[in-house]
This record gives sequence, structure tokens and C-alpha cells, in this order.
Amino acid sequence: MIKSRVLFFFSIFLIITVSLSSCGSRKPTSTTKAARAADAMANLKSKPLYRFINNWTGVRYKFGGLDKSGIDCSGFALLLQRDIYGKSLPRRSRDQADAIKKKSLANLKEGDLIFFSFGGREVDHVGIYLNNDFFVHASTSRGVIVDDLTLPVYQKAIVKTGTLN
Repeated sequence: MIKSRVLFFFSIFLIITVSLSSCGSRKPTSTTKAARAADAMANLKSKPLYRFINNWTGVRYKFGGLDKSGIDCSGFALLLQRDIYGKSLPRRSRDQADAIKKKSLANLKEGDLIFFSFGGREVDHVGIYLNNDFFVHASTSRGVIVDDLTLPVYQKAIVKTGTLN
């Protein structure tokens, strides 16, 4: 009886020790998309850009929209370039793509433009590069949002990147 009791308590002790030691050795395998997006925002060089994005985040998408009641991607890019960098852009994303000096994706800097084609070969969407593979855009489904450029949906659709002339 004493042997079985000792064995029982030893088993419990062993189970608890193994459980506690395994909890302590766990490391997070990845950071969340939201945390990475927050890091991208925190690492912006331009504080006015940071404030601009914060003021617009969550504004719903509206085709042809150009104010806080709703905005589309090209309108958002137009306002951001005008208000933050003092540069003018055409109104439509495909015309905006014609106004940039082409640059490779690997060489993008804060404020550079990224053009996408989700519906074929023509440019139909635009975003603004931030840093660390994140960009800001007016998403048709989520409104103005900081998003991960490495997502396959974006990688497959990128057609042009560059800086405004």
C-alpha cells in the first residue's frame, strides 16, 4: 500500500513537472497580422502620414467617393499624396499608374504607389507603400485599412510599383 501511494504521488509530481516545464519553453511562432500592421504604422518616418492614416482608417469604401462618408482607392491615394507630400495625382488609378516612375517592389519607400489588377490586365486598384511589406489602401470590403502586401491575393495582382514623378 505504501509503495502504491509513493508511486501515485511520484507520478503526479512527474506529470506536474513535465506540464510546467513545457509551458515555460513555449515560444510564440509568429506575430499576428494586426501586430505587424501596428509595427508598420509605428515605424513610419512621417508623423503627418501616421496621423493621416489614423484619421482615415475604417472609412468605408464608396466608388467615386472623396470624403469621410466614403472613399475609393484612387481618391484615397490622391488625397494622401496631396495632403502629405504636396503632389498631385490624376483621379483614376489607371491614370495614376501612368504618372509614376517605375520602381521595383524591393526598392519601395514610404509613400510609393502600388498598382494592382484584380480584374484582368488593366490597373483597377492602388495602394500606398508603408514599410516592412505593409501598405494602406481603400479596400472595397473593409474600407481604409493597413494591409499585408505578402498575402497571395495581392502578390498575384501587383502590376506596377513606383514613385510619383
